[in-house]
Parts: sequence; structure tokens; C-alpha cells
Amino acid sequence: MEICALSSGSSGNCFLINNSGKSILVDAGISCKKIEEGFVSVGKNINSLNGIFITHEHSDHIIGADVLARKYNIPIFTTKNLAKNHFVCKDETLIQTIQKNDNVLMNGMEIISFPKIHKAIDPIGFTVLNPKTKKRTSIITDVGHVCKNVTEQVSFADVLFFESNHDEKMLQEGRYPYFLKKWVGGDDGHLSNTQSALCVLENSKKRMSDLILSHLSKHNNTPEIALNRHSELIQHRSDLNPRITVSGEIPTKIFNF
Repeated sequence: MEICALSSGSSGNCFLINNSGKSILVDAGISCKKIEEGFVSVGKNINSLNGIFITHEHSDHIIGADVLARKYNIPIFTTKNLAKNHFVCKDETLIQTIQKNDNVLMNGMEIISFPKIHKAIDPIGFTVLNPKTKKRTSIITDVGHVCKNVTEQVSFADVLFFESNHDEKMLQEGRYPYFLKKWVGGDDGHLSNTQSALCVLENSKKRMSDLILSHLSKHNNTPEIALNRHSELIQHRSDLNPRITVSGEIPTKIFNF
């Protein structure tokens, strides 16, 4: 199985998982055109796509889902509460509802949903299990604080796309208005570099091969600051040595699991 981020950050989030020539997306927070271009850039065929899994309704996670789903006749998987209370797709026959704690079998992979804390309607994260290798990749962004569900998925992950949204100093000294700073740094906002790194330090197992820092803020973080903070803290675990990289507006390399 293969996974990459077609885009991750303030401008949009979209993750591609492929198994034996069939693909799903976790989130579609960029335009249909950009998703099509992303498939080409990583050497995948857009016609392999047969499912879109949505974590929550914020535009940087859902904006491309409607057009993409209708153009290629692809089902969108989301919670019943989100589908009921927010626009997902003009063609409602394409909407498939799942539970906040659910297991969906598709393309020879097991897609596991789990609740997380964020200011949104039924926000969820996703872990994908490869039944053959028993390896897992987790996509966990837009998290206000580290809850039990998050720590459990971090502890199981072989490949982890994990939110590292902001540097606390940059956020507090930056141009955001006070109410926005309070929300971003609050319990239903986004994880800082330090919160993210401490979660990995305290909960991950030595099996983790790759940590991809995701959903970095354009205004309150830099890849260098995020990487340095994680490297600084994770080095305190002698048994933990993942490759640490950053996802952004262009597709990442493909990771195997």
C-alpha cells in the first residue's frame, strides 16, 4: 500500500492512499483540478479513485469533494451528522454515512475512523490498516488537544501524518486577532509543534518508520522550526528514530506501509 499528501496546510488538505491500482482520498480540501494534477504528479490514475473520506466540514478539507465526486461518480464517506448539517455534495446519492468509530473495508484495506477534538461537526481522523503486513498509517490533523483516541492511533502508527500547526511564539507575536489566536492555541483549535512532538515522544512505538509533519500554518510556523522542535524532543527516546519530513502545498513522496 502507498500513501502521500497531495497537499497539506492552510491552503488545503488532501491525502491519497493507493492499493493495487485502486485509490481513496482522505479529505478533498483543494480543487478538483489540483487533485487531478496531483494524481498525475505522483504517477497515479484519477480513474483509480473510488472513495473520498471526509474528516470535517472546514473548506480546506472539503472544498473539492462535490465537483470531484460528481465528475467521477465517486462516493463520499462522512458522518451522518455532518451530512445532515453541512453541504457535502449536490448529488446526495453519492453520500455514504459512517460512524465516528467505524471500520470500512475497501480496496483490500481497512479504513478506521475515530473521533478527535476540533471545533467542527463530528470531527474524525482516519487510520488505514494493511491487512497483509499489519502496518498502519494514520492521518491526524486539526486537533485541539491530544485525547485518548489520538494517543491510541499514534501508538499504533507505522507511518504518521500528524498535525504540527504552529509555533507558540510566532502565534502569540503574529498578526492574527486575539480571538483567533485564542482559538488556534486552545483545546478545540490546532496542535503546536511542541504538543505534537510531545505526543509522539510519549506515545509512539519504535515501529514508527516515518513521521510527516502536516497542516503547518502559513503565518505561524515554518518547516524548519517544526522539524527542529520535533528532532529536539524525539531524540530523548533512544529507541525511536523515525524519518521526519514536512508536507506542504506540493505532493510529498510516496510512503509504503
